Amino acid sequence: MDTGSHLIIGATLAGLAYVDPVVAHNPSLAQAVMVGTLIGSHAPDLDTILRIKGFSYYIRYHRGITHSIPALLIWPAFITLPLMMAYSRWDDWMHLYGWIFAAVILHVGLDWLNAYGVQCMRPFNSQWMHLDVLAIFDPFLFFLHAFGLGLWWAGYDPAGVFTWVYAISIGYIGLRAWWHHLLVKQVINMVGRQSICHVLPDLRGFRWSFVVETDECFYTGKIVFRTIRMEDVYTKEKRNHIIQATMGIDGVRTFLGFAQRIHVTWREHNDGYEVKWSDVRFWYNRKLPFGVDVQLDRELKVIDYSLGWRKKAWDPPFV
Repeated sequence: MDTGSHLIIGATLAGLAYVDPVVAHNPSLAQAVMVGTLIGSHAPDLDTILRIKGFSYYIRYHRGITHSIPALLIWPAFITLPLMMAYSRWDDWMHLYGWIFAAVILHVGLDWLNAYGVQCMRPFNSQWMHLDVLAIFDPFLFFLHAFGLGLWWAGYDPAGVFTWVYAISIGYIGLRAWWHHLLVKQVINMVGRQSICHVLPDLRGFRWSFVVETDECFYTGKIVFRTIRMEDVYTKEKRNHIIQATMGIDGVRTFLGFAQRIHVTWREHNDGYEVKWSDVRFWYNRKLPFGVDVQLDRELKVIDYSLGWRKKAWDPPFV
C-alpha cells in the first residue's frame, strides 16, 4: 500500500495494543509501542533507498528481501532493542516485540493484497505474489482508520474503538476477496476457454479491470459491479530476431523477472527499430502503461532503453 496508509495503520495498531493489559497499564510501554508500530509499519519499505541506484535496480529488489520471511522476524528485533533501551522496558520485551511484529506482518500482508505484489515467500520462493483485492490506496480503509484515530484523540477508549475498526477492516477485506473470487469466475466463464485471469482493483471499490491470457492473445476490459465490458484484444507476436536482440539488456531482464502477462511488439523506423515490452496486468484505458522501450539501430545494437511507467505518477492505474 501507499506510505500514508501504512503509517496510519501503524498508529491505529498502537491503539489496538490497549487490548493488552500490560500495555494499557504502562504509559511508557504504550508510548514505546506507538513508536515501534509506526516504524514497523513502514520499515519494509526502507528499500526505496534503492532508487538512488536506478529504477531498474529498484524494480528488481523492491518488496523483495525486506518483505521476506526472515525479514518478518528481523525487523521487529531491530526496532525493539533500541526502544527497550530508550524506555527501560526490558521486562516487557515480548509485548513490545509482539506489537511491532504485528505492524510488520500487516505491512507485508497489505502489500500482498494489492496488484503490484510482493516476494513474501523468499528465500523459499522468489515468485511475485499478489491477491489483487485492494488498490494500492484504499479510501475506505484509510478513512475508517483515520476516523478511529479521531475518536481516540477525542477521548474514547482506544481498545474498544480499534477492536471495532479492525473487525470492520477484516470484514471489508474478506468481502472484497469473496467478490473478487466471484468476478474471476465470471470473467473466465465469459471468455469460455482455457485461460489465466487477473481481476484488478480500482480506487472506486465497485469498479475493477481484468486481463485474460490465452495461447493466442490477451483480452482486457472493465467491470462495474458485476457488469463486464470487453474492451481490447492484444494479439501475441512471435519473438523474432529483432525482439530477441533486446533480451540481453539489463532493463529487459529486470522487466522479465517482474512481469507476468508479457506482451511485446516492434516497429521499424528510418534509422532502426523500437521494441516495446509491456505487462498487460497494468492495462488501463486502452493503454499498456508499464514496461520497457528499447531503441535499436539497423545492426540491432541497443541505442537506448527506458524502464518504468509510461504515465504520470498520479494517473491510473493505481497499483
